Amino acid sequence: MTNTQPALKAAAAPVSPFGTNDIRALKPPVEIPSGWFWFWIGLATLVVLVAAWLLWRYWRKKKATPKPEIIIPPHERARKKLAEALELIGQPRPFCIAVSDTIRVYLEERFEFHAPDRTTEEFLHELRATMLLTIDQKGSLGEFLSGCDMVKFARYEPGPKELQILHESATRLIDETEPQPEPVGAPGASAPTA
Repeated sequence: MTNTQPALKAAAAPVSPFGTNDIRALKPPVEIPSGWFWFWIGLATLVVLVAAWLLWRYWRKKKATPKPEIIIPPHERARKKLAEALELIGQPRPFCIAVSDTIRVYLEERFEFHAPDRTTEEFLHELRATMLLTIDQKGSLGEFLSGCDMVKFARYEPGPKELQILHESATRLIDETEPQPEPVGAPGASAPTA
């Protein structure tokens, strides 16, 4: 039994292709990159880092820059609100509230009157002292506000024709008081150069 054990151990050991168990073949030499290889790798890394930093700065600046606010002139906002008020023409009280509030806000924004927070009498009294509106416009505005107040406070129920006249009166006031662009030859306007 002792004679068979060493033979089994020798048969179980792996055999090298060279015929020995402990010596292996030499590996080919490992090529070491030149200094230029590392230079180009470093340069590429630097370019990527700088590009990432610039993109981050651009994104942060774009995010921090507020979007320009589009300023809509008072006469355009008033016209839009008057157009929306036409949907309420079947309901006299909400219609008159919407139309009169639109005109009051328009006059405050356009001429700096304090119309929305005053009664009609207070507002008309202040209006008489100003020269910003013509006498006809002041009279028309007084009639318009009085008509709206009749519906809002006296529970007067006008027909669609009367409400349409109120709406047209409000639109006409905006058309008449809308700021007009200066003509080309006006003082302060730049003259065309030849």
